[in-house]
Amino acid sequence: MKIRGGKAVYGASVGILMLEARFPRIPGDMGNALTWPFPVLYKVVRDASPDRVVRQGAPGLLPAFIDAARELVADGADGITTNCGFLSLFQPELAKAVGVQVATSSLMQVAMVNATLPPGRRAGILTISASTLTDTHLARAGVPKDTPVGSTEGGTEFTRAILGNELELDVTAARADNVAAALELQAAHADLGAIVLECTNMIPYAADIRAATGLPTYSIASFVTWFQSSLDPPRYPDPV
Repeated sequence: MKIRGGKAVYGASVGILMLEARFPRIPGDMGNALTWPFPVLYKVVRDASPDRVVRQGAPGLLPAFIDAARELVADGADGITTNCGFLSLFQPELAKAVGVQVATSSLMQVAMVNATLPPGRRAGILTISASTLTDTHLARAGVPKDTPVGSTEGGTEFTRAILGNELELDVTAARADNVAAALELQAAHADLGAIVLECTNMIPYAADIRAATGLPTYSIASFVTWFQSSLDPPRYPDPV
């Protein structure tokens, strides 16, 4: 039997483009390797701070993201994702540049989730920064117009600590911010049938949001797990 090479690294089909940040990445966070039930490859994009990407619109960063994505593919990644939902801005350019599948943002799940819901129900988005989540971000992720959007911006910890790139995070307060924002979104939209978490740092709180709202809750973890399953499908034994 002959096998073909060509990669530097094997067994990690997903490459993750990381912002350059210093805030704590607890288990469940996309940037904590313990989060994933499969190996991943990471590449930090220098000068791509949370504030620059989320609040400023990632000015001038596209070439750096393309270069980093190409390096991940050269090293062995079969598909590329990112650790910020706001990078949906770069979805078409990255997909064109790297020659493999690209899934930049958790927001890309919204239309798919809508298709699973009963008539009269729709998915809503919970984001770290509703004030800077633009129509362009949503359109490039294929999000239907008029999708409900809630945010943790009104909280005391989560948005401030993450976008401020702080060295410490009060996890209990961050969890409370996420749950409160989800409940507020649900209260404002009687037709809400599911919640899609935009921010990749919200994954640790998905179970809490599900418990509080009773709604199916999707995150970048659910999206990348689905994505990875197409790149490396499990092989089952032949029937006996």
